[in-house]
Amino acid sequence: MEVIMLTANTDGRRPLDLCNLILAACLFISPWLLGFAGATMPARSAWIAAVALALVACAALTAFAEWEEWVSMVLGVWLMAAPWALGFTGDHNAFWTHMVFGALTVAVSAWAVWDYRHEPHATA
Repeated sequence: MEVIMLTANTDGRRPLDLCNLILAACLFISPWLLGFAGATMPARSAWIAAVALALVACAALTAFAEWEEWVSMVLGVWLMAAPWALGFTGDHNAFWTHMVFGALTVAVSAWAVWDYRHEPHATA
């Protein structure tokens, strides 16, 4: 019975987790599409963050836990900090890709956390 209630409670967040999965896929292909695949640091940053985001999104789709959304938020913040931390602020395509995908990831994950904290939860 608890499994059915848990599934019912997470159905509303599935689109948000799917959105994070789509963001991860788009982020992964962005170095090729936007022409910075040859720039080692920004391309690797995008690929590693995309794989991590996809893994967390898949985990959230199979069995939701609030920590998964927090990890996604941290990944989004990392994406926005990476141009300065890794020194590629001069590469405008890589810079804006990281900023946009980071902001979108933070927004989607924050929405999922807000949604989770503001919905009534089934008690055992």
